[in-house]
Amino acid sequence: MGGGSSRDSEEAADPLDLLPLVFARPAEALARARALLSSAPTPYDASIAHQVAGIWERDFGDLTVAIGHLRRACALGRRCGSPDREADALAALGVAVVYSGRTAQGLRVLDAGVTRGGGVTAARVRFRRGRVLWILGRHHEALDDLRHAVPVLREAGDTIWTARALTLRGLVHLSFGSTDHADRDFAAAERLWDLTHQDHDRSVAVWNRGAAAFRSGDLPTALRHLDEAARRFEALGTPSFGLAHDRCDVLLAAGLADEALQEADGATALLERMRGQTTTKAELLLVAAQAALAAGDADTAVARALAAIRLFASQRREWWEAHARLVLFRSRVATGSISGRLVRDIAALATRLSELRSPETVQASLLAGRVALALGWAEDADRHLAAAARGRHRGPAVARADGWLAEALRAMAAGRGRGVLSACRRGLDVLDEHRLALGASELRARATAQGAELAALAQRASLRPGNARALLDWSERWRATALAVPPTRPTDDQELLRETTAFREITSRVESARSAGTPAPALEREQRRLERAIRARTLRARSEGRTNGRPFEVRTLLDRLGDGRLVEIVGVDGDIHVLVCGGGRVRRFPAGRVAGAAAEIDHVRAGLRRLAYEATGRQDGRRAGARAAERFGLLEAGARRLQDMLLGPALRHLGDGPVVMVPPGRLHGVPWAALPALRDRVLGVSPSAGAWLRAGDVRPPLGAGVVLVRGPGLATGGAEVPRLAREYGEAMVLEDGTATASAVLKAIDGSLLAHIAAHGAFRADSPMFSSLRMDDGHLTVHDVERLSRAPYRIVLSSCDSGVLEPIGADELLGLAAALLPLGTAGVVASLVPVSDEAAVPLMVSLHDGLRAGLGMAEALRDARRALPGDPLHQATGWSFSAIGAA
Repeated sequence: MGGGSSRDSEEAADPLDLLPLVFARPAEALARARALLSSAPTPYDASIAHQVAGIWERDFGDLTVAIGHLRRACALGRRCGSPDREADALAALGVAVVYSGRTAQGLRVLDAGVTRGGGVTAARVRFRRGRVLWILGRHHEALDDLRHAVPVLREAGDTIWTARALTLRGLVHLSFGSTDHADRDFAAAERLWDLTHQDHDRSVAVWNRGAAAFRSGDLPTALRHLDEAARRFEALGTPSFGLAHDRCDVLLAAGLADEALQEADGATALLERMRGQTTTKAELLLVAAQAALAAGDADTAVARALAAIRLFASQRREWWEAHARLVLFRSRVATGSISGRLVRDIAALATRLSELRSPETVQASLLAGRVALALGWAEDADRHLAAAARGRHRGPAVARADGWLAEALRAMAAGRGRGVLSACRRGLDVLDEHRLALGASELRARATAQGAELAALAQRASLRPGNARALLDWSERWRATALAVPPTRPTDDQELLRETTAFREITSRVESARSAGTPAPALEREQRRLERAIRARTLRARSEGRTNGRPFEVRTLLDRLGDGRLVEIVGVDGDIHVLVCGGGRVRRFPAGRVAGAAAEIDHVRAGLRRLAYEATGRQDGRRAGARAAERFGLLEAGARRLQDMLLGPALRHLGDGPVVMVPPGRLHGVPWAALPALRDRVLGVSPSAGAWLRAGDVRPPLGAGVVLVRGPGLATGGAEVPRLAREYGEAMVLEDGTATASAVLKAIDGSLLAHIAAHGAFRADSPMFSSLRMDDGHLTVHDVERLSRAPYRIVLSSCDSGVLEPIGADELLGLAAALLPLGTAGVVASLVPVSDEAAVPLMVSLHDGLRAGLGMAEALRDARRALPGDPLHQATGWSFSAIGAA
């Protein structure tokens, strides 16, 4: 076989050129191998052709067919009397046999190949045996083979195989957690690949750089490399199931568990249809178990983990089996199944993972400590948690945070309150490093889930001394943190602009087809594809690493409030604690239970929706009026119950001035103005106290104007817009075909005040695709994030425009949440669908107050007061909130 030559041009006639070609242009190599076999080749040439066909089937097709080709290649190699030819074919066969799950037999075949070959051929066989040993988790043995192979290949000037060996050595280093060594090997391999035409191997090099970036904690870079590798593999027509596995790992780290589970299940199903590698199937089952556990489906996680363990055990892959057992134990703990035996099993597993030099050792020790704590085994818990805590000074940010969590749990068990707070502070600081590297607001929000337990421990520790200020400080430490970092604005990404424009067009066509009752499956598939593409591109964005404003300080908050009150609602262990800030003090009051309040919020919101919907179709005025009065009575009763659950005795301490409500993410859908004690108050809402302070620091842009937008399809035709245009005089008005998404974005960028009368659509399944309907389609949150500066004030007068989705630890995603870090100081928006007709007088009165110099909250209060007293208008007034501080 030739040394480092990459003789893979179409004109080359030497059959040896087919072997490098199968990793450069696999489909072409297969076609040429088949052509060679049909031309009465010599045994030597036929051996090569069968080996090429076998490699293609092994990596991209049917393993059973692959093994048949490779056995024939070995037999022909022996027949032609070439030890090197036979050895090379044996190496390919041994890999395929291991992939089929027959580990011992495959290794014997590889050993025979090492013995049979000599010089460069033996080094190439050692490389392939090293790859199999890496797959099996026998990393020290893999490194030993590579130590022998790399010098021989380098000395022979074998560019292709040296690059492959360096790539594999990098992967082994990754398994040990040595990301720096791995990246050096990957970089050296990539330089060698650039000297060749090995398109498939070059794609693998990009994939490996993504794996290294992931292990070092750089998720945006990892996603960028993995997406680029997937694009290259798709162009080559070669599916890569291992890439799907690594992408699942990254999605899990990003908090996208449901997507990771879907990707793993999809890849597993495709692999089974192709009768592909059982080794890869086991790995996909393992990552599916991890994804199911992260998604809260512990039973599915147990089933997938057990299936993975069975396959790994049959394949004699101890390293992988150990990691699958860790997922199994974590899943069983999540189901509530704990015992002394489980503690001992997890502890033994932690020891074995340490012997295997696995980065997951900290997770195993942490899990053993948790279970021991739950059983009351204080001494055992402390020993295991101490072992886990040793990981707090090394490794990626998430692993170090786990170490600090273990240290916090140790301190909590020992009654050392200061130790708990110190460990929690250090752990959250570590996660801040990780979070600030993420450019996509969705990734930052989801990433906070990794610090949720640290924040909860700190809150619990702050309760014990009754220090309300400390509880406020710790509640703010990990609440709405994504809003403190402006998103990376991809304004120069032309491909993203094309995709969002296409998505808007396709979505409009899909809606038109649905309205006409005409199925449009092709359009719907393209809509889903574009949505995935836009999301993938935004997730790859890197952060600029800066925050908006200074860290939260209680003293600054109290100074800013003056005679007003800020009420922060905190959930600790399911109990609601109300922190009333103002008058130079922070006081804490107990209230209801989080679960009960969440259920009552749903009931109140449903009551508001019913009044809005029934108003659009009433025919018998008397009967409809009676029904509306009955609905309204039920709504008021629910609002009183909700008030007691959320505020309790704190109601008596709200003073007479303005009130700002700061609920946790799970309780952010409260229509606060419906609560009896708040109906006649100047009432604002904010995702966090810190966000309220930052909004108050925003100054109105000098010389900026007013923009009025009227979208299509409104029941009233956006009747308030012409009247507002007359009142404001110099306002820019976009309507009747001029209110396109691009025109609206350009007009409102940096404006003083924007009023958008357009149908809103909230996407709970994908909040970043929540939208407002413009003349040319939907303007999404992704579009809004391209603004250089959001409007200083914005009014969204139609349905669902203020709905926010709680995710992560205590974060929010949605249209209103996207505006705040971009420079918006105040938003008025609805929390539920509203009657367009009833919203018109509310909006007109609101703008009367704004033109008179009132703030958003005060103008909205006065606008509610001016509404007619019937149930529909009152319910409409309660459906809107003033978010922010302007």
